[in-house]
Amino acid sequence: MPRLVLRKKKTLPKRKVKVRIRRKALRKPRVVPPAGPVGGDLYNGGYDDGYNKGFNKGHEEGYQQGKYDGEGRNEWRDGVDGLIDTFLPEYEILPDFTAEQILAAGVESLRPQWRHLLNPDEIAGRILHALDTRTPFSLVRVGDGEVLALAQGTVLSVEQVREQGSFLGYAGIDVPDYEARDQLKEAIRQASVVGIPKLRVRNFQPLALSSFKANGIDHGSLTLTDSLINYYLYQTGYMSRILRGRRVLIAGKLGEPLADYMRTNGINVTAVVSPVEGVKDVPRVMEEIAARDFDIALVAAGIAAVLISQRIATQLGKVAIDFGHLANAMINGEAPFK
Repeated sequence: MPRLVLRKKKTLPKRKVKVRIRRKALRKPRVVPPAGPVGGDLYNGGYDDGYNKGFNKGHEEGYQQGKYDGEGRNEWRDGVDGLIDTFLPEYEILPDFTAEQILAAGVESLRPQWRHLLNPDEIAGRILHALDTRTPFSLVRVGDGEVLALAQGTVLSVEQVREQGSFLGYAGIDVPDYEARDQLKEAIRQASVVGIPKLRVRNFQPLALSSFKANGIDHGSLTLTDSLINYYLYQTGYMSRILRGRRVLIAGKLGEPLADYMRTNGINVTAVVSPVEGVKDVPRVMEEIAARDFDIALVAAGIAAVLISQRIATQLGKVAIDFGHLANAMINGEAPFK
């Protein structure tokens, strides 16, 4: 086990600021949106009511025991300090260090084990290279819906998945659906890049990694990015650079309005496949997509988007992006094209 290296308070001002920002973010009922002039509206507006209810319910429940709001902040600190005490030998204390400093020192000592998530520059470079060289590429994202789908019957019971994932029917599966779970597992294994949750929240990164392990998915063999990479590509202006001058196919329930939006902004949308009625509709959707002519596909179809995006790359040799609720944000005017 790596040795904990402690640093005095005055040497860690930047670390302390980072911890404070993270704690502030954890008080919010949603994942922190990407930075930018429309970041908050983009992310919050991207989720319609059905998804929001399930998302917020799962996220809030994940923090109830920690009680990280208002007066509960002291309870969180007491819990962290108590955990630190369990690692100290009897009759030993750390009087000159705060809990944040001790945590920062511990995280820093584990730097050799940090796992890099591809940033927007790196992801955009890979997508553009695949388009220019006409090589297969799939970007899929594993959010709370996909995580719960993987967890059913492995990490969590069916009853737990139903309770924590009331939105899964909207996302494309009816629990229990072990066939969908297994298809999702194979899609993640075969995808070019997999977005996973950055936040260490119960139904996000911890459950994602536990579900990967339970399903025989070695995260060390995957090329990873942040599950919010679709929003980051938009915020940094890469999305329009990727799409301009390409023949674009759009698949999903909002295919037609998204196509209209894209065409209004100068994007050559050559095909639309809509609707996509959940995971069970994937074979039919793939037949339609295979008959169309395109360079890159944008797939906004809930959990089915992971399967479709991966199959577009491996079966058709094309480029596909799991577009997600960025489609909603664009159509609703919350993400002006840039």
